[in-house]
Amino acid sequence: MSMKSKRLSVAWVLCLIMLALILTLARNVWAASKERVLYNFNGASDGEFPIWYGSLVFDKKGQLYGTTSWGGPKGYGTVFQLSHSKSAWKQTVLYSFAGNGDGAQPDPGVIFDAAGNLYGTTVQGGSQHGTVFELSPDSGGGWTKTIIHTFTGADGDEPVSGLAVDKAGNLYGTTTLGGTYGFGTVFEMSNSGGTWTESVLHSFNNDGTDGQEPFDALIMDKAGSLYGTTLYGGTYNAGAVFELKSSNGTWTENVLYSFKYSQGDGAYPQGGVVFDKMGNLYGTTVYAAASGCNNGCGTVYELKHSRATWTESVLYTFRGGKDGDFPNAGLTFDATGNLYGTTSFGGGGSCSLNGFLGCGTVYKVSHQKGAWKESVLHWFDSKHGSDPQAAVILDKRGNLYGTAFYGGSGACNSGNLPGCGLVFEITP
Repeated sequence: MSMKSKRLSVAWVLCLIMLALILTLARNVWAASKERVLYNFNGASDGEFPIWYGSLVFDKKGQLYGTTSWGGPKGYGTVFQLSHSKSAWKQTVLYSFAGNGDGAQPDPGVIFDAAGNLYGTTVQGGSQHGTVFELSPDSGGGWTKTIIHTFTGADGDEPVSGLAVDKAGNLYGTTTLGGTYGFGTVFEMSNSGGTWTESVLHSFNNDGTDGQEPFDALIMDKAGSLYGTTLYGGTYNAGAVFELKSSNGTWTENVLYSFKYSQGDGAYPQGGVVFDKMGNLYGTTVYAAASGCNNGCGTVYELKHSRATWTESVLYTFRGGKDGDFPNAGLTFDATGNLYGTTSFGGGGSCSLNGFLGCGTVYKVSHQKGAWKESVLHWFDSKHGSDPQAAVILDKRGNLYGTAFYGGSGACNSGNLPGCGLVFEITP
């Protein structure tokens, strides 16, 4: 073979290798953003519009549990289970709410206690100010529902957030409205001998520094202190992050940070906060003072703890469009310190609601070479979901699970966002 022929052969081999690498990378990119719809709600007996605030939860067997805001056999929302069998997921309605005294609109999902009981809240019903409920498993395979508290307005109104549970089985949550001043509360449910007692730990007020209207679940540190966010209030009335500490049975609130909505800062933290391993807090704001973001876009922020001081940094500012817009859900950490979340709008698709465009995204924020970078893992397109309001959760393999409030194949129609919502999985 001539030298020229050898050079041509080597060139062809290199071209084939490069082509194989390109195809492999293309497959990997596709695999990194692959979404699978696990269940489409049809708006009838199975419910409609899953999890407005909160997230799905796993049990020890890997089954998923959540709520729908409306629908079900009785029409006022459901608690559901998704169980995995072979390659399919089966949906089961564990309880259907009947409205009025039974409770209505269980927006924020449910949590487990150590004994396997489920707890959640309904935004409406009871005495029309909302309820806290328990679902306990029966020996025959069913579930028994009990209302453990009915809000009166004076002790809270509209508990739209999920619950937190401590090691003793006490429950903690917030109401968006009501309380002494009408701007929401933090409450505790304690159980003694099967009897539940509610206590208001803090009533938010309009003193110019306190937060107002908490929308997402609380978290608890190892010392038993509670942390959360308020959508409004704070020094600049753009929302706040707060802490509640207990000393000898008395709870004291401290505002850790007030958002400014200026100088690159975000505003209106609708989602809650999460801890990293060092005790720093991370969350999102739905607005940002950035170019092209007059009403939305949003941020991912960090509150770094040093002694008695908390310092806020904006890690990422959303730009709208394909990048994502309006991150109103909280964040989730993976084992390596990456953050995951959803934006209700932006991304792809032809969805349009209240001036916001796009069907929403699932995104990742990772720390690389001293900086935080965002990447969009999935764009919703209405057919496969739209307007993901809830946070995502991860399984042991790193797969992401969440809900889209609208979209899918169901027959519901709400403005320009058709569909009854769905449960999705994103495989890395």
